[in-house]
Amino acid sequence: MDKPISQFQIAAMEDSHGAEISTWRYDSPYDVYSWLPWEQMKALDVEFGNPVLRAEQYVSLLDANGVLSGFAQYFPLTDVTRLGIGMRPDLCGHGMGQSFVLTIVEEALRRTPHHVIDLEVLTWNTRAIRAYQKSGFTITDLYEKMTPGGISKPFYCMVYKGIPTIPEAPTSE
Repeated sequence: MDKPISQFQIAAMEDSHGAEISTWRYDSPYDVYSWLPWEQMKALDVEFGNPVLRAEQYVSLLDANGVLSGFAQYFPLTDVTRLGIGMRPDLCGHGMGQSFVLTIVEEALRRTPHHVIDLEVLTWNTRAIRAYQKSGFTITDLYEKMTPGGISKPFYCMVYKGIPTIPEAPTSE
C-alpha cells in the first residue's frame, strides 16, 4: 500500500500557536478536550503554557498554507513516546485524521526511532479511535484514569503497530 501523502507539516509550537489553541472550543461531548485560557495556562505554568515544556514536548501541525491545524505532544516515558493529539475543532470529522496522525507518528519515529509509540483515548471517542486504527494503532489495554476534571473515566491505551499493508496479488508466470 502506498503511503498517504500528508497534508500537514510539523513546526515548533510558537507562543501565538498556544494562544490560538487555547481559544479552540469543541462541541459536547468533545468539550473535555478544550484548554484553559492562554493567560491562565501561562500563569499556572502548565502544559504548553510552560515555555520549556512547550519547546521540549509540543509541536504545531500546519496545513499546506501554513495555517495552524492542530498540535501534538511527545511525552517521554521509559522506552515509550506517549502522544497527545489535538486537531482544530472545525477540521474534526472531515476524513483528515489518518494524514494528521501519521504526520505525528513520523515525527515521533524521527525523534526516538526505537521507542514504542502509544496514546490514550477515552473509550467513547469512536471518531478518534477509528482515525488511530486507520493509522496503525491497536487497542492494547483498558483502564480507568482521572480526567483533568477530577472524574475517573475508562480509557484505551493504543500502541502503534505500523500501517497495515495489503499483500500484493501473486503473479502467474
